[in-house]
Amino acid sequence: MNLWHILAAIGIFGLLILIHELGHFISARAFGVSIKEFSIGMGPKLFSITSKKSGIKYSLGILPIGGYVAMVGEDEESDDENAFHKKAVWKRMIITAAGAAVNIIAGILVMSILVATQAHLQSDRVGAFSYDENGYSASKAAGLMIGDRIIEVDGVRVHIYPEAYYEITRRGTEPIDITVIRNGERVVVEDIEFSTITDSGAQFGACDIIPVEEEKTVGNVIKHAFFRSTSTIKMIWESLYDLVTGRYGAEAIAGPIGTTKILGEAASQSIADFVYLAVVISMNLGVMNLLPLPALDGGRLVFQAIELVTRKRIKPEIEGYIHFAGIVILMLLMVYISVKDVINLF
Repeated sequence: MNLWHILAAIGIFGLLILIHELGHFISARAFGVSIKEFSIGMGPKLFSITSKKSGIKYSLGILPIGGYVAMVGEDEESDDENAFHKKAVWKRMIITAAGAAVNIIAGILVMSILVATQAHLQSDRVGAFSYDENGYSASKAAGLMIGDRIIEVDGVRVHIYPEAYYEITRRGTEPIDITVIRNGERVVVEDIEFSTITDSGAQFGACDIIPVEEEKTVGNVIKHAFFRSTSTIKMIWESLYDLVTGRYGAEAIAGPIGTTKILGEAASQSIADFVYLAVVISMNLGVMNLLPLPALDGGRLVFQAIELVTRKRIKPEIEGYIHFAGIVILMLLMVYISVKDVINLF
């Protein structure tokens, strides 16, 4: 990993933040909300410029770890008729969710481009088996056959090989069933015992299936782009669940420093790996921001949803205190993760 790979990683990280904040900014402008400042990056300002036409200040912070769109009346009462809090609650919900939504949509679009430019597509059919250190393949020994079309892994519906691979690695630490279509009939291959590998303190099943390559038609590209995108979002949610339930240890968590390192390493491997990881991070940024936690967009959506149902706005002071507490907790967590990431660099 050289300097260019690190700069590329930092550039991607900054771009994803820009995309997120643009989602908030464009939707706020579309609904006529008064905006004080649009900033990318945190900490001391590298530069700021104020638009003479709109009065909006555009800033660039020295640290590419976040950004913000400061809207009039977002966290305080205001006499401005275009203040955020004076807009209909459904408009405020769209503005709040727009950043995360744009990150996810951008990830899906880039995933589609990535799939379209791949040399080969991996179908749901078994083409061959890899062998473990004992000289045999677990799924073959259990009864899986070349030509089988995999439709379920441990009861979970799959449509393409990357989906099957993910489910096998996540669930294959214990014997699992794989359902296939064989000669037009549905067949369940039971109790397949995969070898296991350990990564980031967690165990995973070692998938030994090599798929048949699929013709790259427009229909197949759309199918693969769709299911790879939905599978990636599912992976993010389940990874969060696994982290909360203790399957993953603290070593599996990475902050901006760790993420930049991982992106840089991916850039040194191949452009495809780098782009795919950027897609995952973009989707992850979107999903994580929608969590119903104070200070996150999802936490603000919870208060707005309550207002939508009860038709009463919770006092801004109370909401502000809750979000402030969330910010403090997030900052402490960020410091902890950053220290861990720095230690891991050495």
